[in-house]
Amino acid sequence: MSDDPAESVTDANADAETDAASDVAAQAAEDAATGADGEASSAESAAEQSDAAGDGPTVADRVAEYDDDLAAEVAALEARVADLEAERDEAEATAEELQSRLKRTQADFQNYKKRAKKRQSQIKDRATEDFVERVVTVRDNLVRALDQDDDADIRGGLESTLKEFDRILEDENVEIIDPEPGTDVDPNRHEVMMRVDSDEPADTVADVFQPGYEMADKVIRAAQITVSKGE
Repeated sequence: MSDDPAESVTDANADAETDAASDVAAQAAEDAATGADGEASSAESAAEQSDAAGDGPTVADRVAEYDDDLAAEVAALEARVADLEAERDEAEATAEELQSRLKRTQADFQNYKKRAKKRQSQIKDRATEDFVERVVTVRDNLVRALDQDDDADIRGGLESTLKEFDRILEDENVEIIDPEPGTDVDPNRHEVMMRVDSDEPADTVADVFQPGYEMADKVIRAAQITVSKGE
C-alpha cells in the first residue's frame, strides 16, 4: 500500500468498486440460476418486474456492465426461459382444445346412446304391435265360435283357429316343446313332475302333462312331463 493518502483513498475506492462488481455479478449469477431452476415461474416474475419498471434494463444488461461473458450466459438463460414459457402456453392451449374435444365427444356419445335406446324401444313396440294384430284375429275366431248355438259343432272351427295360432307362433320363431313318449329327458327343456309306472324305458318321457315353448333357442316355459320308472 502506498504511503500517499490520496493513493490510499483511490486504491480503497477501486477495491470497493471491484467488490461491488463482484457482488452484482454473483447476485446476477444467482438470479440466473434461480431463473433456470424455476423456468416458467421466473419468466413470469421477470415479466412482472419489467411491467412495474417499464422498459428498464434486463438482468443481462446489468451484468454486462461488469462481465460480458456472464452477461451472455444470463441472456441465454433468459432466452431459454422465454422459449419454455412459449412452449408452456402452447401446451396449455393444446390441453384446453383436447379437453373441449373430449367433452364434445362424450356429449355426442351420450346422445347416441339415448337415440339407440329410443330406437330399440320403438322397434320392440312395433314388433309387439305386429304380433298383437295377428293374435287378435285368433281371438275374433274364438269369439265367433262361442257365439254359435249350443248344439252347433264348433270343433272344426276351433281346430282351424288353433292351426292359425300355431302359424303365428311359427312366424315368431316359437317352437312347441312336446316330446314323444320314450324320448330322453332334457333337463334344460323338461320339468319332471313325477315318476310313474310305464311301458316306456326307464328314465324316459312317459307322458306330457303340459307342453312348453321355446323361442330363438331360449326356453320360455319348460314342458311338464312324467318320467317312466320302467317295467
